[in-house]
Parts: sequence; structure tokens; C-alpha cells
Amino acid sequence: MGLYGTAAAVLAGVENRQGSLKGLVYSSNFQNVKQLYALVCETQRYSSVLDAVIASAGLLRAEKKLRPHLAKVLVYELLLGKGFRGGGGRWKAMLSRHQARLKAELARLKVHRGVSQNEDLLQEGSRSGPASQVPRYARVNTLKTCPEDAIDYFKRQGFSYQGQASSSLEDLRPLKGQQFLLDPLLPELLVFPTGTHLHEHPLYRAGHLILQDKASCLPAMLLAPPPGSHVIDACAAPGNKTSHMAALMKNQGKIFAFDLDAKRLAAMATLLARAGVSCCELAEKDFLAVLPSDQRYSQVQYILLDPSCSGSGMLSRQLEEHGAGTPSKARLSALAGFQQRALCHALSFPSLKRLVYSTCSLCQEENEDVVCEALQQSSGAFRLAPVLPFWPHRGLHTFPGAEHCLRASPETTLTGGFFIAVFERAEVQSSAPQTETLVPEGTSGPAPRRKKRRRKAAAAADGTCTPPHM
Repeated sequence: MGLYGTAAAVLAGVENRQGSLKGLVYSSNFQNVKQLYALVCETQRYSSVLDAVIASAGLLRAEKKLRPHLAKVLVYELLLGKGFRGGGGRWKAMLSRHQARLKAELARLKVHRGVSQNEDLLQEGSRSGPASQVPRYARVNTLKTCPEDAIDYFKRQGFSYQGQASSSLEDLRPLKGQQFLLDPLLPELLVFPTGTHLHEHPLYRAGHLILQDKASCLPAMLLAPPPGSHVIDACAAPGNKTSHMAALMKNQGKIFAFDLDAKRLAAMATLLARAGVSCCELAEKDFLAVLPSDQRYSQVQYILLDPSCSGSGMLSRQLEEHGAGTPSKARLSALAGFQQRALCHALSFPSLKRLVYSTCSLCQEENEDVVCEALQQSSGAFRLAPVLPFWPHRGLHTFPGAEHCLRASPETTLTGGFFIAVFERAEVQSSAPQTETLVPEGTSGPAPRRKKRRRKAAAAADGTCTPPHM
């Protein structure tokens, strides 16, 4: 089965609740999982637009053997994707018979909705819900380039750079067309309008750009391993967070990355090679089987634990039919049990100073409940670090200190759904250098001197927010 047939099968499986999009993609045995995942995601993104065009053009009536999911994938590719460049076979020949009609119906839909860009169809109600308004985030890979050079490249391509956003989400909402911004919190994160397609962009293909949601960038930023550190990435695939840590470490030190899924690990190896990561050692191994007493890990002071979860906060789930991503109680219980064991195991490494626990789940059972139990089992050895006090979405108030946890959602942070907790060893006052570097000047600590007050007042009057120093 080729790309389009496989994409149609995955799309049907997602809509029939046979599994998650990512799980169905990886179990499809299709060789280029990134290409398949991108095609299905983008077809889903434009689902209602495609349905309207296909119905108006009478495609399924004219081609009675063409199934609806395959039709949707093919029409996306013809009108909004790569246009069957270098492939398509018999599907290209079939769609070419209807190309003029399909393009005319897409143009008519734009006129009817009063828009000129394909992306504007998404913003004008072709989908519902806050998840449809989340921008496209792209992290500049500082192992290969710098934000300034990436910005210049996009400007030369005709994109319109709007400068660095303020701390308000309102700067991000009106982005459209070829406009883009620099994120106010992460100095290497570019922000594009919803629906911007970058999978074929030269910077992405060369590893200079990592397509990664903003919330997914927070774990590595908050772990903040300095160059020369020894770090464990406990459940590492697909590797975006691993490459982010390597960039923060400037490829100096060692990242021990573990994952049990051989296919995901192979895809991760390709991603890391393209990103220029040289400080990472991959192992197809269960993290729970890694011995904390092993001398190889005696210098590990930082651990990132992003374990398997329900994925209920993933944008691809939230863009599906309502309730499609809701996990059963039995599955939640099984996942939480594994997450609890993995977290307690990670906290047992003797030299550990700082750990970030994160999930792309919205469920309390996988988030606050797991963190609370781990803190109790640590018997006071670890505490939650009070990071990013200005972040608007905090942990649920289920135990004292839960407000130190971070949550993210399309509604409150214009990101995917996410949860993060930062553990630090209680006797190590690591919140001094590490947390302070993540908190903008003036939010905590001793009162600044008068000159700093004047600078801060001027920045406030200008409506800008100085990003944290990494």
C-alpha cells in the first residue's frame, strides 16, 4: 500500500477510534513515518474544507469506486499539498480529470467566506474549537544556525517579520498569510500562522528548523542542563526534546537516551543526525531496567521523563471528533501506574539534582496524582521548583504545592495540551541559579537598583517582555 492508501487507512482508523493518530502511523509499517504523519495531520486540519469541496464537485458520485477517506487525502494533496510532484500514479491520473472542477469549487468557497488564503479558511470557521487557532511553532536549531539567520532567510523568501511578540497572546492570534513572530519566552522559537506548512521547507529538511509545539519546548528549557552535563532522556523518541537539550548543552556532555520502540528509535536517530546532535547515546532499552547504581550514570544530574501517556492534550486528538481522544479508566490506570514507577525510578539516581516530568495529557490521574505520589515516596528528598511564575495556567489544586506545576492548553496558552513538573533535590538550592535564569528580571529576588527599575519601567511602557536568558 502506497503513501495515499496508507494515509487513508490511518485517517479512517482515527475517525473510527481504532487508536491514536501517532500510534496508527507508527504501526502502519510505512517507511517514511514523518511524511505519512504530516500528510494525515494536514488532511485532518483541512477536513471540513475538503468535505465541502468534494461534495460541491460531486467527486464521489463521478468516481464510485473512490472511498471517502482516500478522496479526502488525494484532494488535499492536489489542492493544498505537494500536488503529486514526482508521484501519484493512477490517483494522479484520476484526479486530473476533476482538477478544474475541484479548483473552481475551492475558489468559490474562498469567495463565499471572504478570504484569499487557504489558511484563512481554517480561521473563518471551517473547524471549531480553540485547538484550530494554535499557531505553527518552529524551533531554530542552534546547533546549526541562529534565530537571526533563520529570520533573514524567511524574510528573503517573502515572509513578513513582525518582531518579537509581547507577553500577551493577542500578538499571536491575528497572524495570517506569511507573517511570523519571535516568541516572547523562548528566544529560538518562531511563530507562524495556523496551518503554515513547513515540512518541505529547506530549513526543516536541512535540520536547521525543528517543528515543535511551544509547550513541548518547555521541558528541555526548564531542565536547563548546562554544557558538559550528563543527562538521561528516559523515554526519548521521537527526539525533539532530545535535540533541544543537545542544543542547550552545545553538544558538550552526554545524553543517555532510552526507548523500547525500535521503529521510533530508528526515526529518532535520523532526526538527531539531521539536527547535528553528536552528544547523544541511543539505547533500545526499558528505562526501568537501567540501574541507578551503574557507574556509567554516576554523573547524571539531570533527567527528562516524558513517558507514554494518553495523549489527550495532543492537537491531533483535539481536532478529531469530540471525545475521540478520551481514554478509558482502565487505560488511565495502567498508564498512571507505569508513569508512577518510572518517576520514582528516575528520582532514585544518586547524583540527580533536577528532573522534569512532562506529559501531553490533560488527565489529573497522569499528572498531579503521579507527582503527588512521587513526592510522598521521596520522603522529602525532592520538592517542586517554583518555575515561570508568570505562566498563566498552573497545576490543579489537588495537593499543597501543585501550583508550582505548569499546564498548557489551546485556550490558555495557544499551545497543545501539556503538563510539566520540575523536581529538584531539597538539599540543593538549585532554584538560585537555575530557576532565576528562567524568571524575568523583577519577578522574584532582591529589589533591583534604581537603574534597573528605570529600564524595567521603560520596557513596560513599550509593551514588550524581555525573554529569559538561557
